[in-house]
Amino acid sequence: MSALKIDPIDDTDVEPVAALWQRCGLTRPWNDPHADIALARRRENSTVLVGRDAGAIVATVMVGHDGHRGWVYYVAVDPDARKRGYGRAIMTAAEDWLRAAGIAKLQLLVRRENAQASAFYQSLAFEESTSMMFQKWLDGREH
Repeated sequence: MSALKIDPIDDTDVEPVAALWQRCGLTRPWNDPHADIALARRRENSTVLVGRDAGAIVATVMVGHDGHRGWVYYVAVDPDARKRGYGRAIMTAAEDWLRAAGIAKLQLLVRRENAQASAFYQSLAFEESTSMMFQKWLDGREH
């Protein structure tokens, strides 16, 4: 396994990161990845971490916190670079980033039908929460 070099995203990474998220099936029509990247970079309590192998972007995680709980989004590993420990490495980097900010708890959301992601997070000692998530669209959408 090659060593993964992990750094915060820079301007030249935005297009390749958005393309990786699309290849990994992480984007949705109602979420513009470019806007999400810009929002994460705008504040001190969030960032996008990029993992590189031999200079190529092979892993990402968007990480942030509200002062109490950390959250991760857009956890991605290039489909051609899976099973090399990059997912674990990028999640460890997110955890370290949150610890450095004094955040003690990390939460994330997984779509119910995504058994592969659920198994991955369980392998990293994540537990299913007893809390229920509610949502409300504020832009007039029905669902």
